[in-house]
Amino acid sequence: MNAKGTMDKTRQITLPITGMTCANCVATVERSLKKLDGVDRAFVNLSSERATIDFDPQLTGLPEMIARIQKVGYGVAEGELVLIIPRLSDSADAQRLEGTLRKLEGVRQASVNLSSEQARIVFIPTLITPTEIKQAIQAAGFKPSELSGESEDVERAARQKEIRLQKRFLLVGLAFTVPLFLFAMARDLGLLPHTISHAAWANWLMLALATPVQFYVGSQYYTGALKALRNRSANMDVLIAMGSSAAYFYSLPITFGWMEGHVYFETAAVIITLIKLGKFLEARAKGQTSEAIKKLMGLRPKTARVVRDGQEMDLPIDQVTVGDIVIVRPGEKVPVDGEVIEGHSSVDESMLTGESLPVEKVPGSRVVGATINKSGWFKFRAEKVGKDTALAQIIRLVEEAQGSRAPIQKLADQVSAYFVPAVILIALITFLVWYFFIPLPAGAEVTAFTRALINMVAVLVIACPCAMGLATPTAVMVGTGKGAELGILIKSGDALERAGKTTTVVFDKTGTLTRGQPEVTDILAGEMPGGEDELLRLASSVEKASEHPVGEALVAEAGNRHLGLAQPEDFGAVTGHGVQALVEGRRVMVGNLRMMSENGVHLNGMHSAVEKLQQEAKTAVLVAVDGQVRGVIGVADVVKEGAAQAVATLKGMGLRVAMITGDNQATALAIASQVGVDQVLAEVLPGDKAAEIKKLQTQGAVIAMVGDGINDAPALAQAEVGIAIGTGTDVAISTAPIVLMSGELKGVVRAIDLSRRTLKTIKQNLFWAFFYNVILIPAAAAGFLNPMLAAGAMAFSSIFVVSNSLRLKRYSGPAL
Repeated sequence: MNAKGTMDKTRQITLPITGMTCANCVATVERSLKKLDGVDRAFVNLSSERATIDFDPQLTGLPEMIARIQKVGYGVAEGELVLIIPRLSDSADAQRLEGTLRKLEGVRQASVNLSSEQARIVFIPTLITPTEIKQAIQAAGFKPSELSGESEDVERAARQKEIRLQKRFLLVGLAFTVPLFLFAMARDLGLLPHTISHAAWANWLMLALATPVQFYVGSQYYTGALKALRNRSANMDVLIAMGSSAAYFYSLPITFGWMEGHVYFETAAVIITLIKLGKFLEARAKGQTSEAIKKLMGLRPKTARVVRDGQEMDLPIDQVTVGDIVIVRPGEKVPVDGEVIEGHSSVDESMLTGESLPVEKVPGSRVVGATINKSGWFKFRAEKVGKDTALAQIIRLVEEAQGSRAPIQKLADQVSAYFVPAVILIALITFLVWYFFIPLPAGAEVTAFTRALINMVAVLVIACPCAMGLATPTAVMVGTGKGAELGILIKSGDALERAGKTTTVVFDKTGTLTRGQPEVTDILAGEMPGGEDELLRLASSVEKASEHPVGEALVAEAGNRHLGLAQPEDFGAVTGHGVQALVEGRRVMVGNLRMMSENGVHLNGMHSAVEKLQQEAKTAVLVAVDGQVRGVIGVADVVKEGAAQAVATLKGMGLRVAMITGDNQATALAIASQVGVDQVLAEVLPGDKAAEIKKLQTQGAVIAMVGDGINDAPALAQAEVGIAIGTGTDVAISTAPIVLMSGELKGVVRAIDLSRRTLKTIKQNLFWAFFYNVILIPAAAAGFLNPMLAAGAMAFSSIFVVSNSLRLKRYSGPAL
């Protein structure tokens, strides 16, 4: 099995598609790709404009897929890279390098010019990056330099080029349509002198202004319509081409003097220009939906200060290798992931965890690429570089999530498959009804044919499959991107939707609600000379020879208090009881009641203190010095800061909160009382947690299981949505569909609340898309809308859906 869980022979690639305008385009590309032998699955996302394809490389390959996409009238975005390759010795070198480049997956063209020492590479940015191309050239024995044309996001550059083209079309359309519209309106309203409005050249002037709009600005609609019809499908281009052409070509015989009537050149031009305006604004807005990815990519530092052969040198980030010693000074970004080996500092990891407070770094601490060094200076050993860094994994996971399909989108996809043919049928019926069955009113200024044609055109241009196609993916893109900014990785649209429907949140106790390691909570020194510190110092001096977690907690607390520990002698441990040793000539015993009883140690009235600690679910550690108990130390796995507040907020959101643990009932209830959960599932073995989740599901609960992502894997998989908390930099290995980069429990609240907001936005978008078409298509058929208003309404519908999704960018989460 590979990382994606598919069989070894199956591979997955993602291709950036250009030229799609609506949900029918998506269906056309998907259907065409699925016809290829060896393609198991093809999914196309209209918002991200990407196709994800699972295929058998033994049966088909990239050239066949691209040919299929181009055959049905769409393109694949490509980047171009120009490199200087110095010291090419002869043509054999050039040919060898060309051969190396052409073998790289994602490289479409490669040419090496010996005389200019330049290599020109055309590549698909979702399959290979400029850095990987450079590395392949270096591996072949060449040293590329003076890189030109490189972009951190060449796919974005291709999209921007398309937007610039649309802008040019729009400006040309406005230049001709505005004077045409003003002239036509002035003539219709009687604002022009009779000699001008009825002049023979007036219609010819309008024809001259309308023709560039019809066949230059509208060329993409004709091309798209022809390709769609050739592939036995119909899309938005077909509707626009039919509607505008009907108005334009109806006006020609009138202009030529072959028949009497009113010309509608301005109607045709306004339809095309308004829709072009809408598509331009929509494209710009869609560009904002992926800003989270752009921000993440922009976080990557360009260079690193590396120590090699005893010399410090600044190297491009892609030349850092595993094992390199890297120096980071105050204010600089950490270039790659690694472990601190020297120095001390605090690092801003907000880009990773969403938490603003800097994190202290000392030798042994892990650092993550793109985080910001705030104060000190340190050296670290590079452990993960390139695609293996945490940031690279985050970018990949967010891109996959943004390209995924949420289940709620299924309805829109089903409707879109039949939408355009149904609209064409309604338009034809509209024409026939108005022409044959509804008589003209007395004194009407238009003929029955003209009236029927105008109403038919209104139906064609009011229909908008785009809004339905954009409703879900735009919201998913913005929602998952916003989650990444907050340290919440939502790996798919499916997970986003299921998290939004959660009714019960189940927390694992150890390491999730609690810190996962014992800490000293109480020190009751009794009559101990020297008080708490002396009692703790003696106990810790004995325990420092022990490896028990309770002993480690005592030693850690002594370190926090800067207590100097003595060297124990004659150390002895009794399993399940405690430890003892000679410390500075005194016999010190550290253990439980049973150990003290079996050794005849007097409790000195400490029995009640022990009972109190046990009632609070704490471990009571008795400390005896020379046969007399001198104090009790309470040790417990303490509740995380903010746990109670997070639970309270979840309950305030109408969710039921449960805790699952292997601890005994008394300990579990004590922790539960501190955090305020509704239900406690205690004494549950790790292997039985999934069964307990299943029991809750049979009672109708939709479960979000929150755990550490490793020990709780079966329970995370059983729940409708698993949330792995505090997985740090190992984001790719976690099987949970939602990963919280920090251990802060408020991330759980934000994840569920963000999912709810996104799901609400999707429903709003779908409601608008369906409501718009259900209400306005009949209105157009009934003659209540003229074609120009219909075109404007169509353009607005898509802009509304995208803009509504963009509101999620302002999400900051509930107050915590």
